[in-house]
Amino acid sequence: MTASPHDTTHAAAHDATSSPRDSTDACCARLRSAAAPVPLVDSHLSLEHGVAVMTFARHDVRNALTGTALVEDLLAVAEWVNGCDSVGALVITGEGSAFSAGGNVQDMAQRKGDFAGDAAEVAARYRRGIQRMTPAVLGIEVPVIAAVNGPAIGAGFDLANMCDIRLASDQARFGETFLSLGLIPGDGGAWLLQRLIGYQRACELTFSGRIVSAQEALALGIVLEVCAEEDLMTRALEMARQMASQPRQATRLTKRLMRRAPEMRLDDFLDLCASFQGQCHQDPEHHAAVAALLARMKR
Repeated sequence: MTASPHDTTHAAAHDATSSPRDSTDACCARLRSAAAPVPLVDSHLSLEHGVAVMTFARHDVRNALTGTALVEDLLAVAEWVNGCDSVGALVITGEGSAFSAGGNVQDMAQRKGDFAGDAAEVAARYRRGIQRMTPAVLGIEVPVIAAVNGPAIGAGFDLANMCDIRLASDQARFGETFLSLGLIPGDGGAWLLQRLIGYQRACELTFSGRIVSAQEALALGIVLEVCAEEDLMTRALEMARQMASQPRQATRLTKRLMRRAPEMRLDDFLDLCASFQGQCHQDPEHHAAVAALLARMKR
């Protein structure tokens, strides 16, 4: 993505420096100017007009989530986003031909890295490693759009399903392929997928391990839209900018409501809504939005 004069943050693999150019994003600049606040190793990160873009940069291993620093990068970005009010939306995508191939199959074959040792050792690495990704991504306080540029397989598919919205390139493929390797969805995929497309369809995809095209993923409700490969990021950024233009506090509170709603009783949920709405009515962005609406009504 080409930088503009309004870019406020740029972080590349092995480079966590920043150059604040806009006082409205000063909090992000301060976060990044501290001692390695977003120490990304295998990703690029940019922030422009309230939209953060995280790009996986391990196309040499098809952006595998194990055997790389991508999970740690995701954890760092999630914490950074939640601590910076200037971020209004996050887009996650991959460099190269894949969004993410999930687990590193070469490491599995050689029983090394995350897959080395006995059952207890492997379980401990799952808990300390890839399983930390799931609550971190689900806990990001702003809208998260997965711009799925290519295959999203196994844990890569599950990562896409942790995002609020999935846009797919026509080159994207999706697969809950764990059983094909004699594994279970160890990062929470069985929990995620049935909430997205229902129990029966999730069972069919999980038990068969089959790969679905972008168009079938659209029909199943896995993705919201399918774009031509060259148009994917344009569409993702367009959508993200519209979301980032909304009042920031109300957006973050609404995201929390959307995440909490399925697990709450209605009376408890309405009580939480009342509490959040009380906060919104005190927000200067609410006052400004009401004043702007009244001004338009007078025209």
